[in-house]
Amino acid sequence: MKKENAHYIAVTGIVVKDGKFLLTKRSSGEKAFPNMWTVPGGKLHLNDYISKPKDTSDAWYNVLEDLLRREVKEETGLDIKNIRYLTSLSFIRPDGVPVVVLSLYADHASGDVIKTEEAVDHAWVTLEEAKSYDLIDGIYDELVMLYRVLKGKQQPGEWKKTE
Repeated sequence: MKKENAHYIAVTGIVVKDGKFLLTKRSSGEKAFPNMWTVPGGKLHLNDYISKPKDTSDAWYNVLEDLLRREVKEETGLDIKNIRYLTSLSFIRPDGVPVVVLSLYADHASGDVIKTEEAVDHAWVTLEEAKSYDLIDGIYDELVMLYRVLKGKQQPGEWKKTE
């Protein structure tokens, strides 16, 4: 029996390099959004922090930032830096599990993209080029939002559908 209050918590990260955004193509075996283009990310697991020393007497800090670093490295081979918050979203997976996603962004620090089981293809794209990819609904709007944030025309926070 599924608990009504149980959610997956996940992060996604838009990686920025030389004014371009990294897109990755999900494998055909993914439960949610198979074969679609998106940005790297993944679910938070208890083991992501429980075995680490606490930062205070009661808590672990930077859990989502560490998760994003790990997921980007696993899915693309890249190292990232300057992780920041962009927006948040929720959806229900095809198997009925609710997911809360924190959308973050970061700068490319080092490395070249490698193909993995989770990310079967990749592309560094401009905002205009991103329009031609079969993106998960909402990802393009996040790219627009981030583009505006980077240009100083918008603050991170509330997402709005691009007109």
